[in-house]
Amino acid sequence: QAQLVESGGGSVQAGGSLRLSCKVSGYRPTSTCLAWFRQAPGKEREGVATIHSFGEVQYADFVKDRFTMTRDNDKFSFDLQMTSLSPEDTAMYYCATRGRGWYGECPLLSGAFNYWGQGTQVTVSS
Repeated sequence: QAQLVESGGGSVQAGGSLRLSCKVSGYRPTSTCLAWFRQAPGKEREGVATIHSFGEVQYADFVKDRFTMTRDNDKFSFDLQMTSLSPEDTAMYYCATRGRGWYGECPLLSGAFNYWGQGTQVTVSS
């Protein structure tokens, strides 16, 4: 059973930066589709970024070159570097994977992912 553990959330002022990390247990990140999602209070969960097992990265339009998603096979982890944060980025952030051995599509849709972390809160104040 895959296990995902997030870290790196916190509170920051507008314009600041945070780096989220997701530790994967059981398989290497390059063997599957990886993603970050977020959910603000009263809103639906939305996709932030994905990395396909072959390395292609996809970002949501609202990211606008502010976020960078990376993966590290040796550390069994993947990260989301967030810069130029605004109060609109305040949400619970979740990492997710499709599971071991997925080399197909990697869409920004929550239904495409089978394994989820517990979430880490990001709060941006104005």
